[in-house]
Amino acid sequence: MNKIGRLFKRALTPVTIMVIPHGNPKPLNLRIPAIGILVGLLLLAVGAIQIYGVVMDGLKYPFLLGQVEYYGQQFAQWKSTVTALHEVEGDFRRIFSLNSKDEVLETVDTSYAGSIDLQQLMQELQKAADRVDGIKDYLRIQKDLYLATPKGCPVEGSISSPYGKRENPITGNAGFHSGIDISASPGAPILATAEGVVSHSGWTPHSGNVVVLEHGCGFSTIYAHNKKNAVKLGQKVKRGEVIGYVGSTGNSTGPHVHYEVWKDGKHVNPQHYFKGRS
Repeated sequence: MNKIGRLFKRALTPVTIMVIPHGNPKPLNLRIPAIGILVGLLLLAVGAIQIYGVVMDGLKYPFLLGQVEYYGQQFAQWKSTVTALHEVEGDFRRIFSLNSKDEVLETVDTSYAGSIDLQQLMQELQKAADRVDGIKDYLRIQKDLYLATPKGCPVEGSISSPYGKRENPITGNAGFHSGIDISASPGAPILATAEGVVSHSGWTPHSGNVVVLEHGCGFSTIYAHNKKNAVKLGQKVKRGEVIGYVGSTGNSTGPHVHYEVWKDGKHVNPQHYFKGRS
């Protein structure tokens, strides 16, 4: 108890601080308890620490702001990636819910290609996206091939002269018939059997009014002896679009369509491309 009392007494013992103002020879004596000085120094130290903390926080602010922006960009890229994969998933659900290959190739949308640019987990998503892009490219090629491949008969009628060797109905000479003749009603519409571009639409002495379509993928088709052509050079046509009307122009024995299919520069049997055949 005596030690505590002496310690308490010392803490309350005043300390005299002499202050001598300039121009005033009389000194100013300040009597402050020792404990007051200690408390003042402690408060000064705490204030200095607080000021240091505020200064350091201010220096860290630009760095923290940059981190927030970086992670914001990462989140936006992640969100874009997830959205892209959802769209692809929707495409495949729609594609494989269709009933036939024809419907798939006619309706598939090949315009989208996702952009994946994240690290680690994003690398796996990149691999998946690359596989999806590969499938998209394959479907795009298959779609182009499908649209370019002649399909069906260009006019309603009956085949009066098939593809292959025959006797020419005009000259009576033996020869090779490079297409088929389809007898039909005069003026009946002639339809394009595949999507393409008109490379010829005009008159020839032998075949009369002729339309030639270039379809791509090595395919082209010829429609001859037309009463009238309904398309012009350079015009784009869709499968099933009217390109002319049945007639008997040129060297012909009656109203019909002479129809040819060419693949890679060689004529082939058009009946191989009628519905139900490949």
